[in-house]
Amino acid sequence: MMIELQTIIHQFDEKGEKTGWTYLDIPQAIATELKPDCKVSFRIKGKIDNTLVKGIALAPMGGGDFILPLKKAIQKQIGKGKGAIVNLLIEEDKDFKLEMPEDLNVCLSDLEGSMEQFNAMPKSHQNYYFNWINAAKTELTRVKRIAQTVDAMEKKIDFGEMIRYNKAKK
Repeated sequence: MMIELQTIIHQFDEKGEKTGWTYLDIPQAIATELKPDCKVSFRIKGKIDNTLVKGIALAPMGGGDFILPLKKAIQKQIGKGKGAIVNLLIEEDKDFKLEMPEDLNVCLSDLEGSMEQFNAMPKSHQNYYFNWINAAKTELTRVKRIAQTVDAMEKKIDFGEMIRYNKAKK
């Protein structure tokens, strides 16, 4: 079911890992219409102003409210930033599915137990790894991130623990 609303673009000041994020508020009533009884992140598709979007995650903020983070690329496409009003026409994106990168698949398959460990993680954690690997800007960074992912599976740690572990090593 498509839902239409107008909302203001906000930006977090100090908010832990979300510091500086630009986002749209999605009140509990709207989130419930999109996906009843959902308290975890889920994907939406539709339009922000006249820009088509799909596979964007709504993030829970507690109390049933969600936010829709706006990456710089989307802000540039719609030509708006903090304080601007946008029109949303959105629905749950039931077709969205992230695919495992082929190079990660090969590497996880090479080390006994790694693929099983990866597949045992919640889909949201698998998606964190996929997005992180796919966001690498150079081949060297991509290879390093895949190696860190395989190492994390060997250590049986999730995405957040892996990031903290690798920062502590530096």
